[in-house]
Amino acid sequence: MTAQASDAKTYDAIIIGAGQAGPPLAGRLTSAGMSVALIERKLVGGTCVNTGCMPTKTMVASAYAAHLARRAADYGVTFSGPVGVDYKRIKARKDKVTNDSRSNLETWIAGMKGCTLYRGHARFESANTVRVGGDLLTAEKIFLNTGGRASVPDLPGVNDVDYLTNSSMMDLDVLPRHLIVVGGSYISLEFAQMFRRFGSEVTVIEKSSRLTGREDEDVSAAILSILENEAIEVHVGADDIRFARQGKDIAVTFSSGKPPAVGSHVLLALGRTPNTDDLGLDKAGIAVDLRGFVTVDDQLRTSVPGIWAMGDCNGKGAFTHTSYNDYEIVAANLLDDDPRKVSDRIEAYALYIDPPLGRCGMTEAAVKKSGRKALVGQRPMTRVGRAIEKGETQGFMKILVDADTRQILGCSVLGPGGDEAVHCVLDLMYAKAPADTLARAVHIHPNVSELLPTIAQELKPLA
Repeated sequence: MTAQASDAKTYDAIIIGAGQAGPPLAGRLTSAGMSVALIERKLVGGTCVNTGCMPTKTMVASAYAAHLARRAADYGVTFSGPVGVDYKRIKARKDKVTNDSRSNLETWIAGMKGCTLYRGHARFESANTVRVGGDLLTAEKIFLNTGGRASVPDLPGVNDVDYLTNSSMMDLDVLPRHLIVVGGSYISLEFAQMFRRFGSEVTVIEKSSRLTGREDEDVSAAILSILENEAIEVHVGADDIRFARQGKDIAVTFSSGKPPAVGSHVLLALGRTPNTDDLGLDKAGIAVDLRGFVTVDDQLRTSVPGIWAMGDCNGKGAFTHTSYNDYEIVAANLLDDDPRKVSDRIEAYALYIDPPLGRCGMTEAAVKKSGRKALVGQRPMTRVGRAIEKGETQGFMKILVDADTRQILGCSVLGPGGDEAVHCVLDLMYAKAPADTLARAVHIHPNVSELLPTIAQELKPLA
């Protein structure tokens, strides 16, 4: 122990960050009889509870209600007057969901015997010593769960205008007249459709040649069609993006030969930056990569013995479910003699536009790049009875299978309930079951997922 740490408060473990991995790990460690210091500099619950999943999906639900109400006549339902949107009530509902969730989490932590919650900014003073305000803490085991924040690239004029990020959007209490979204990936598209359904004009500007660049081209094209069908203006291949004030509005120019987009509000959704730059990691000797992510091995150990990194700060996943799984991996290795690894995880996530995209495993592009022989099965939602009955036939389903082993390689479900239906395939992938198992499954009718076995019976060579 360093001389500075001689007066430090000693714990068995220190957890920096009370996001999705920190509190459950504190629960496991304290249940095992350890003393734990849990440090949070802002809001318990992290991004998911406060500015990410819970508040945004609550607003997505409100946006879906407004959209469905406007389509009521399609279902033979009539009512007098236009559909109204009370944005202040939408925000109040969102705030209540978030506040209730955070409050429940704080209550759980407060009742956790052996856990002390510190409020403040943690910084390392050595490999086993951390300072939080006036408190000096020391432990043989330290866990980082510091999350990430919105990236704000140094684009020309960006500092001359008032811009929003996914976090500050949650504090917005007025409905934008015209929202310009810079970025064409998951966060940006959810906000774009949501605010269009609330009544804002919406323009999306994306530097790449297509939206959601990590998806297959057919998926990207279908997503573009969904957005354009709701009168969202989309510009792709928009290089040299610049910002400038134009009266009370903001003008965004880009090199497409088209006039600048002029709106009342601008949302920047251009990726995430790990919260690792102000923790004093150098004083602990903790290695980071060129982007600032903490370098970890397959069991989330950092370059320093006795220090682990979980969640968005380690670059191994950017989702609530991967952060929680990081906690499970760390706890399994430390407490259960269960050698779980990050590499055991199958990539899976969703895009929460409507209809949603559920994704697991490899894309078609990744399968082709691997050079293996593969099979593919696909069906549009226009040929799915449940989607027809619901009047929601945009999108399609696609399954990829190894031609030699019959193992399922990946799946995309873009359509009603796609974020749920994809788990039929994901679970089989974890079980290492062949596509033939899916083909022989008897699913409930009527259901979107009932067509997944049919697709598995109709596989063809991937060209």
